[in-house]
Amino acid sequence: MKTVSCLAATSLARIGIRVLVGFVLVANLVGCSATTQDGESAVVEPTPTPESVAEDPQTSAPGVTAGQILFGQSAASTGPAGELGQNMEFGIRAAFHEINQQGGVHGRELILLSFDDKYEPELAIANTRKLIEEHGVFALIGAVGTPTSRSAVPVAFEAGVPYIAPFTGAEILRNPDLVNVINLRASYYQETEEMVERLTADLGITRIGVLYQDDSYGRAGYNGVRLALEKRDMEMVSIGVYTRNTTAVKAALLDLRRGEPEAVIMIGAYNPVAALIKWARQIDMDAIFMTVSFVGSNALAEELGPEGEGVFVTQVVPFPTDRTLPIVKEYLDATRELSSWHDPSFVSLEGYLAGRLAIAALQHCGSEPTRQCFLESVRNIGLIDLGGFRLNYEGMNDNQGSDEVFLTMIDSDGNYQSVSTLRDVQP
Repeated sequence: MKTVSCLAATSLARIGIRVLVGFVLVANLVGCSATTQDGESAVVEPTPTPESVAEDPQTSAPGVTAGQILFGQSAASTGPAGELGQNMEFGIRAAFHEINQQGGVHGRELILLSFDDKYEPELAIANTRKLIEEHGVFALIGAVGTPTSRSAVPVAFEAGVPYIAPFTGAEILRNPDLVNVINLRASYYQETEEMVERLTADLGITRIGVLYQDDSYGRAGYNGVRLALEKRDMEMVSIGVYTRNTTAVKAALLDLRRGEPEAVIMIGAYNPVAALIKWARQIDMDAIFMTVSFVGSNALAEELGPEGEGVFVTQVVPFPTDRTLPIVKEYLDATRELSSWHDPSFVSLEGYLAGRLAIAALQHCGSEPTRQCFLESVRNIGLIDLGGFRLNYEGMNDNQGSDEVFLTMIDSDGNYQSVSTLRDVQP
């Protein structure tokens, strides 16, 4: 095992043995067989050169030079979850481009180097090692997915590298002993609690089934539903399971139908979730369909087309077209400045918020940023108001900034509408 940084070493002494052993085993066992395929994505900002990303002798932090700060990202930009990674990357780049146009942070431009991991854990590990060991990034930002983050976090933890705003609500990344992890969004437990509350309190539904992806992401959502139901002395009436990065959901649909659910909560990516809903419509399965934010709202609505009407999705960031919020107006202006073709989306807005969070922490650190200052700034700065979207990290034992969750529904035009009670919008 490599030498552990001071930041990581402090936490290693405190971290629970079961979490630590699990992370280290994943890092070591999976890392041994990791593929070396890079899959580098297109770069919008200037491409960093070896000279520009190497540690400047005038600074004490890797990835920081007199003129630049380098961030790394491993996320799917191809494959069934590719649109999620593309949008997260675009949002981060928009935030970085915006601040760079204003002279950067304390005179330094922010650069993002992004590699495609195809939503596969082994490739996420290889990319993370490359970003840290070969490119010397200051921090990692905007990873996409639970299985990929679960595998990459031990690598970042061991190196003492900040792991900022992963696109996942998994509870495992909310362990306060993971001092290098900073979550922006609400958790899957909070999203599934909101779903179950709306179904039971608004409609009196008691028969709820669950579809989940057979990996750590799917199980995180499944456990969230289970806990929400147990809280109400209820059980799932049926369960469907499918394999990650496939759309093989027919068997899962048949398993779900056997329980005659009134509602189905789905923990998956947009392609398989859309496929299951389409098949369910064909066999006249009369159930309410709900899914969590990770699904990728725009991609799901596009995949479903007219069959998407009445599908519910929980969201953890504001509507990406609501210009009444200053942060959304700034997001829309920044993305338009970067590209005129980009359609606003919940996912790219989350990426933009991730970039703005990184900028806020760097600004607070002053002209001599270090990884430790960056992490301590986020957790100790108190309320971070990003133009109407508020983050609050309550000290070093809190690594999640927002608890906001709200329900939306796809309407007949394929657009999303906010839902406060299911009684008024029963499909």
